[in-house]
Amino acid sequence: MTNPVLESLAKARHSAVHLEMRDTYQPGDPEFLAWQNGKRLDREAERSTWWRPFLDVVVETRARGVAMRRARIVSEPVTDYIRYEYDVTFPNVVAGELVRWLPRRQAADIPLPGTDLWMFDGEAVLFTHFSGVGEVVDREWRTEPEVVQLVSSAFELVWKRAVPHEEYRPV
Repeated sequence: MTNPVLESLAKARHSAVHLEMRDTYQPGDPEFLAWQNGKRLDREAERSTWWRPFLDVVVETRARGVAMRRARIVSEPVTDYIRYEYDVTFPNVVAGELVRWLPRRQAADIPLPGTDLWMFDGEAVLFTHFSGVGEVVDREWRTEPEVVQLVSSAFELVWKRAVPHEEYRPV
């Protein structure tokens, strides 16, 4: 495996959290472009039509007892990209990932890291740095206790305020 997220999920012992804070990612993504042109995942269709290889990793990770939580901080009204993400999140939930959404206004007083991240086992943080349009530029591992503490406390505050995916409706 050369994907640091997949490698870390395979090694995770008890937790993996993912914090997303952008309103647009990779605008040239073929799946997003197809969604803009009307393609939708059909929950009732054959699972292979909407199952992604990443979700196999989620299932394996959850089967080992690792809690997986994803929180998304979003501006409202939401962008088309966030509508797309919302629309394609149900497979993550089916795979066992817990997903919540927090309107940005409700995060204004939370000290947040400057970019999206994954944190594994409360010990290591993988920051993802993006270009202005949402393309991944770089990833950076950090393990300093003060960085891990900032990420942990920020994520827990976001999680506490955020709305579960099943209850959130994009505005």
